[in-house]
Amino acid sequence: MNIIDRIIQSYHSYANYLWDEITLGYTYKPLWENYFYWLILISLFFMFLEWIAPWRKDQPKFRKDFWLDWFYMFFNFFLFWLIIYNAASDVFVNLFTDLLASVGIENLVAIEVGSWNPILQLFALFLIRDFVQWNTHRLLHRIPFLWEFHKVHHSVEEMGFAAHLRYHWMETIVYRFIEYLPLAMIGFGIKDFFVVHMVTLFLGHFNHSNLKLNLGPFKYIFNNPQMHIWHHAYEVPEDHKYGVNFGLTLSIWDYIFGTAYIPHNGKDIRLGFEEIEEYPQTFFGQIFSGFKRKK
Repeated sequence: MNIIDRIIQSYHSYANYLWDEITLGYTYKPLWENYFYWLILISLFFMFLEWIAPWRKDQPKFRKDFWLDWFYMFFNFFLFWLIIYNAASDVFVNLFTDLLASVGIENLVAIEVGSWNPILQLFALFLIRDFVQWNTHRLLHRIPFLWEFHKVHHSVEEMGFAAHLRYHWMETIVYRFIEYLPLAMIGFGIKDFFVVHMVTLFLGHFNHSNLKLNLGPFKYIFNNPQMHIWHHAYEVPEDHKYGVNFGLTLSIWDYIFGTAYIPHNGKDIRLGFEEIEEYPQTFFGQIFSGFKRKK
């Protein structure tokens, strides 16, 4: 199959899959694996909690850019995959597989986990993926070219659960590209990815939410709103000029590698970055901003 045919087939397959999810057609998977409605249910759950028990009580229920963030959630979870990612990743994976086959490599799996206990498989996938993402997140802050795209996420000025999925679509490409090789070398099934993805979606919404929950000693393991708020702080510590608290789901990596930073209650700190006042306020303005040549 040539590249054009592969792209067409990918678009067609994902469009059918997405329509099936929305209409509950059940052609591709059971109801409990429906990303579309899980995203809605989890989002409504955190919206309800933010309304009845907000950490910042003076923050409006529909905070600044709430609806923009809501659109980002569905764009990044579904529309981007339909427009760009699914076809592009299909082509990349097939070209990469063909390249490996040309030098005699038929299988990338180096560690076969299929025989492991299912719980152990899920735990291993969750841990490895989160550590890879923690390192990728640090790259987004350290490499100027990537930071220009990551600014979209840091343009949030009032924090809430929906800010979790406000990010530039280039981040999806960066994360998936870096994740691909280590995860491809370990034999995980698609259901494993679904379970882990839903857990990280839930905890990601929690980390960005306007909630306060005392985790006790578990705060050293799991990321939380009182820790993650400092990652979005306008003022960056002098000894951590690239940022702090990079954990997406787990906080343990920041404590291990010395990037954890919670100097005091960050309830009302200013969020954003230098010159945020000049940053675009619209979806298309933010999406195209990272591609502009900087003076």
